[in-house]
Amino acid sequence: MDPTNTTLVELRDAIAQKRATATQVVRAYLDRIEKHNAHLHAFHEVYTDRALDCAKQVDDGSITGALAGVPIAIKDNLCTTWGRTTCSSRMLENFRAPYNATVVTRLEDAGAIIVGKTNLDEFAMGSSTEHSAFGATRNPWDTARVPGGSSGGSAAAVAADLCAGAFGSDTGGSIRQPAALCGVVGFKPTYGRVSRWGLVAFASSLDQIGPFGRTVEDIALLLQVIAGADPLDSTCADEPVSNYLNELSAPADNLRIGLPRQYLSDANDPAVNDAVDQAVDVYRSHGAQVVDVDLPHTEYGIPTYYIVAPAEASSNLARYDGMHYGHRAQHADDLVDLYSRSRAEGFGDEVKRRIMLGTYALSSGYYDAYYLHALKVRRLIKQDFDHAFERCDAILCPTTTGPAFAIGDKTDDPLAMYANDVYTVNGNLAGIPGVSLPAGQTTADDGTHRLPVAIQLYGPVFAEARLLQIAKLYQSVTDHHLGRPELET
Repeated sequence: MDPTNTTLVELRDAIAQKRATATQVVRAYLDRIEKHNAHLHAFHEVYTDRALDCAKQVDDGSITGALAGVPIAIKDNLCTTWGRTTCSSRMLENFRAPYNATVVTRLEDAGAIIVGKTNLDEFAMGSSTEHSAFGATRNPWDTARVPGGSSGGSAAAVAADLCAGAFGSDTGGSIRQPAALCGVVGFKPTYGRVSRWGLVAFASSLDQIGPFGRTVEDIALLLQVIAGADPLDSTCADEPVSNYLNELSAPADNLRIGLPRQYLSDANDPAVNDAVDQAVDVYRSHGAQVVDVDLPHTEYGIPTYYIVAPAEASSNLARYDGMHYGHRAQHADDLVDLYSRSRAEGFGDEVKRRIMLGTYALSSGYYDAYYLHALKVRRLIKQDFDHAFERCDAILCPTTTGPAFAIGDKTDDPLAMYANDVYTVNGNLAGIPGVSLPAGQTTADDGTHRLPVAIQLYGPVFAEARLLQIAKLYQSVTDHHLGRPELET
């Protein structure tokens, strides 16, 4: 068995049944990282010695759990007491956290082996992983293209089989969008389903931690490990956590799939709309009723998000002043000059842009006109979904408007980059769970590569178990999740 060419659940079972040792598995993934990471730049740090030591403890029975021996990657905005937590920013280039994120603690308690931290857009602000202070991540399907963002490193690591599963954060689509562009499964839970303790904040009312995997089963197992109430996070809901993996086998009876016409635009790549049409046929062929649903405030999602998220970012990032921790300028005339120089040197252009947008929206005389108005529209967007779910169990739509775009194609046009998240931001504004599923491939515009396309499913709040069942039904009758890129060396 090649440990790097299997699913997370299959790998977990092989280790538990002694058909493979954790040391063999971890060594195989570390070798693959060593071979391919220099070209893909999916990882910032790789914890070779620590990972092998943990694997040895799994093999001798000292470490047990639902994920014992499984190599996992985490986005570099999750705090760990080992290594650095940089958020891909010069501001935190040498920051070492004094505590572990709750998600990290739960993963290690379950026996997972964290092999490294992955690249991201700086402070999770971006849709391409080009806005990293340490260089862009490349898409394994075509290294001239982006992997999506901001969790592009995690998505690329799973797609390239550099880890069995990975974690990212999703503020406006930062799990689902890179999952779509890299041809893997990405899941954003309901806001409050997973603790945000130890996640470096971007926009606190939108941020959510979630998993990447090869299959819906992988996602179900990972979500099961990390979900649940946390006294360290007051926004984490005290809702019961299902056995998501076991409940996947429950039949998806009396299924109603909602189809929002606002999401099926002629501006989408034809392959994206075709993927949605084919998914509709799959569900209909299995007895589902497909109903039209109306999400009338869809078009306001992007402008609403890009007021709310930068406003919260402006507040959250105010703490990086060059005094307490983080980058400090070497030369300054006075305290105000020290603040200004430290922030100017430590933050990249996209972070500065969003801080300025958010500060402006919150400033005297503009708060009511922009931020308060955006909050009212956010409520309308949430109500749109609430009304839609009265008629359906899940909403089917695209994840992205098209396949991965070329590196550098949108960096000079921020509005074009922001528009790439048109089908994902509303899910964050509404706080509902969403999953992106591989749905086929299309030929790149230069005719040289095949590129993944994806579909997305949304569900009602805290309906993760049902949403995963519906996703599993699609996966069970398609083979799109089996696709793997041919890696360049």
